[in-house]
Amino acid sequence: MPSPSSAPRRARPALTPASLDELALSYVGKFATSRAKLAAYLSRKLRERGWDGPSPADPRAVADRMGALGYVDDQAFASARARSMLGRGYGERRVDLALHAAGIAGQDQDLARREVEKGAVDAAIRFARRRRIGPFAHDVPDPKTRERQIAAMLRAGHPMALVKRLIDLPPGSDIDPVSLENE
Repeated sequence: MPSPSSAPRRARPALTPASLDELALSYVGKFATSRAKLAAYLSRKLRERGWDGPSPADPRAVADRMGALGYVDDQAFASARARSMLGRGYGERRVDLALHAAGIAGQDQDLARREVEKGAVDAAIRFARRRRIGPFAHDVPDPKTRERQIAAMLRAGHPMALVKRLIDLPPGSDIDPVSLENE
């Protein structure tokens, strides 16, 4: 008799319109998501399990219906993702990439981008503090370390002009966010 771990798995039944809706509801109940991410998830499940419905499956229509019912809100998702990333010190370019990957575009992305523009300097300062860069460093970095610090801030999505202004502040100096914005 085969052991339970080596026994073949039973194939899951093909999805029906009702089970596809249940799957979508379960997903949006567990995860903050966008319509595009929900549609991608449903498409993947359809590929894995197959379809047993009277007409072709339309995961995008299910995602749109979930949005119309208020279960999925791309604008709220984009805003929350932008605030979260800013809070971790990521810049505009990195936030834009994350929103693009989540399928957020158009007006929803524009609203989130405005939030990011407002918090760009604070996010750069937060990142510098976390990584001990510029005014948060213990001592002035050697040229090679400085280059690595610049590269790290650029990978985090901050613009070069802001990065250079922040890194050029001597260790232990006071930070004036307004002067970093306006220079």
